[in-house]
Amino acid sequence: MKTRAMRLHAPGEPLRLTEIELPPPGEHQVLLRVRACGVCRTDLHVVDGELPSIPTPVIPGHEIVGTVVECGPGVTRFRPGDRVGVPWLGFTCGKCRFCELGLENLCVNARFTGYTLDGGYAEHVLADARYCLPIPEKYSDIEAAPLLCAGLIGYRAWRAAGDAKRLGLYGFGAAAHLLAQVARAKGQDVYAFTRPGDEAGKQFARRLGAVWSGGSDEPPPEPLDAAIIFAPVGELVPAALAAVRPGGRVVCAGIHMSDIPSFPYRLLWGERSIASVANLTRADGEEFMRVAAATTLHPQVQSFPLTEANEALRRLRSGALEGAAVLTIPETKQPQ
Repeated sequence: MKTRAMRLHAPGEPLRLTEIELPPPGEHQVLLRVRACGVCRTDLHVVDGELPSIPTPVIPGHEIVGTVVECGPGVTRFRPGDRVGVPWLGFTCGKCRFCELGLENLCVNARFTGYTLDGGYAEHVLADARYCLPIPEKYSDIEAAPLLCAGLIGYRAWRAAGDAKRLGLYGFGAAAHLLAQVARAKGQDVYAFTRPGDEAGKQFARRLGAVWSGGSDEPPPEPLDAAIIFAPVGELVPAALAAVRPGGRVVCAGIHMSDIPSFPYRLLWGERSIASVANLTRADGEEFMRVAAATTLHPQVQSFPLTEANEALRRLRSGALEGAAVLTIPETKQPQ
């Protein structure tokens, strides 16, 4: 079948609206009619060529909400008409050492939606049903889209941060604005760090329950138990270490970050630690969707039509978004 997509033909170039031919769904695959697709900072890293070995041409997008059109052989979990979500993790081998250890997020043969697999900046997409997720009915298509990466990766980073009463979030974008709501529901105090001088960002964080918000160049009013860094800025690691108490942890949640500058050992001393979060597992996805179903989250979304994907990416890059950007794909005549 023929369908349209916003496709990356070379890193650094704008996406181009392209008609492509999709084969019938293969074993374990579902064909989805895309209803919405979130715009994630990782998409920027793909478009800007900041990730290794980008296999162009490729269709970005890994926060996909779609309706099943057709199921391939071996698909038993979903049926035509079901609404499902497609996250970043699109395939694992099940055979490497990491898969055998239950660490499929580190699979050496993993494939990723919108990076090494075509993603959801499209009217239709093929996805492995074994890696798709059911979506809580309480969320609309555009509300559900950011749950599939901003929510999932934020949740994995939140678990890595441990039992923190005072939690700092550096970079208050799509992931942090969802995680702040989860943390507040769990009784944690959220301290939000925005770009220096971003008064609108500070106010946005306070509206979502942050007990304090300030620039990333400011110290918090009291020591934090843990901090999560969503902004891809290596200079924030020493700043976050300086902000956490002895025994505190700093979690780096992005897939890409600028180099971390050298810093004095005294910032790490006192059993402080630094950790990174890589990708996600299917178990993460299932668990977070249960949390999202039980907790009423309010995703703050700015929607763009599919053909304005470049504008959505531009606004994300400039920091001009409040919350998450989502591409919407209206119903069109079924291609033949």
